[in-house]
Amino acid sequence: MTLFSLIFALLLERWHSSGHRNGPVAAFLSYADTLGRYFDTGIRHHGIAAWFAAVLPVLVVASWAYHFLYGLSPILACAWNVAILYFTMGFRQFSESFVEVKAALKNGDVLLARQLLKNLGGSAKETDELSSQQIARVAIEMGLLYSHRYLFAIIVSFVILPGPMGPLLYRVAELLNERWGGQPEAPGAFAAKAFEIIDWLPARCTAMSFAIAGNFEDAVYCWRAQAASWMNQNQGIILASGAGALGVRLGDPLRQPHGEFYRPELGVGEEADVDFLQNTIGLVWRALVVWLLLLLLLEIASWAG
Repeated sequence: MTLFSLIFALLLERWHSSGHRNGPVAAFLSYADTLGRYFDTGIRHHGIAAWFAAVLPVLVVASWAYHFLYGLSPILACAWNVAILYFTMGFRQFSESFVEVKAALKNGDVLLARQLLKNLGGSAKETDELSSQQIARVAIEMGLLYSHRYLFAIIVSFVILPGPMGPLLYRVAELLNERWGGQPEAPGAFAAKAFEIIDWLPARCTAMSFAIAGNFEDAVYCWRAQAASWMNQNQGIILASGAGALGVRLGDPLRQPHGEFYRPELGVGEEADVDFLQNTIGLVWRALVVWLLLLLLLEIASWAG
């Protein structure tokens, strides 16, 4: 049922983008903001309580609904899983914008490419002085990270934890990290640490799938030799493996109006350009096929057993 739920969710997301999930996300973030204000005392265990108060109700309700529907019919439980996967995924919404950046660079429209990258929330705070090569580099980095957070991490979480709990736990933890993680005090510190722990295994599974789908030797080399230099180690593993799999160099300083923003070099091979944007799309799709084939083999083994 895991494979079928995932396939149906992917088809549904390809047919109709899950962008309208912004409503439930906004409601959850509003609830999280209320908790954050109430528990923002600077005391560590208050931050921990805020995180669990935000996460547990979502998991309990979703798990209860799954078991209730399963008692009525396994098909209804499968449909519930598909709905949860659909609302926790969101790669199509990003991938379409990623393709628009590629098309703008292909047509030589650097100004439009800068604006599209800014709309995507690129890693550089300012994009006005980024060259076409830097735009391609940042877009590739974002493509690798977004494919992880909105596709592969959801798949891994769905496989590991029963029913809808895995995808929901990952998504709400990611939302709380985005909302609270920038704060050094509670509950931001615990939200950042909790997401780092939850993302530990999915990040490595995504990196391994990139290695299998691309240049395995270079991906593993970059993973082992370069990932630790990145500030966020989970992100560093994904970017280093993806860069090695693609044979492209990522990271490096980005020139901005107020100076240079230093980022360690990742990957081996050529400088990033528009052609590598298409290669990134191909890598993500091949990695997805790897996951689907793996789940198919697991389903066959389960049936045979």
